[in-house]
Amino acid sequence: MQRVLVTYGTRSGSTAGIAQRIADTLREDGLETEVLPPDEVADVAPYDAVVLGGALYMNRWHKDARRFSRRHARALREKPVWLFSSGPLDASASERDIPAVPTARRAERRTHARGHATFGGSLEEGAKGHLARSILEEGRGGDFRDTARIERWAHEVADELKAPPEGV
Repeated sequence: MQRVLVTYGTRSGSTAGIAQRIADTLREDGLETEVLPPDEVADVAPYDAVVLGGALYMNRWHKDARRFSRRHARALREKPVWLFSSGPLDASASERDIPAVPTARRAERRTHARGHATFGGSLEEGAKGHLARSILEEGRGGDFRDTARIERWAHEVADELKAPPEGV
């Protein structure tokens, strides 16, 4: 059975929730999956594949996701990798494909990732930080995570991992 690491950079927990939903879907598809924040991953060698996600803040991918992609770049290039972003606080991510922001695109190139998806984010009352409070005061908060879309994407990742190697 293939072992998959799902890791993520998050500030308020929304991206952690997406990572957990991805991991649950991969498990449903028969893959052994572990979910860890990047600072708890010392080595990616025990994993056959990696899904790395990052929350979006001010059009930048979360610093923990960026650092993870740099720290493990060489090892990640040797295995299947997928990236995801979370953040739009509207329905746009469910309505169309949103390309990776520049910092996530750099991670995509650095890791030779097979794909990237952007999912809607969530910003709920009690979120920390000046910017978060401002967004909430403007009435632009809410939960825009599209569970069905997240699960479809995770099933696609699982299908690709479980497909026989080319030429077999």
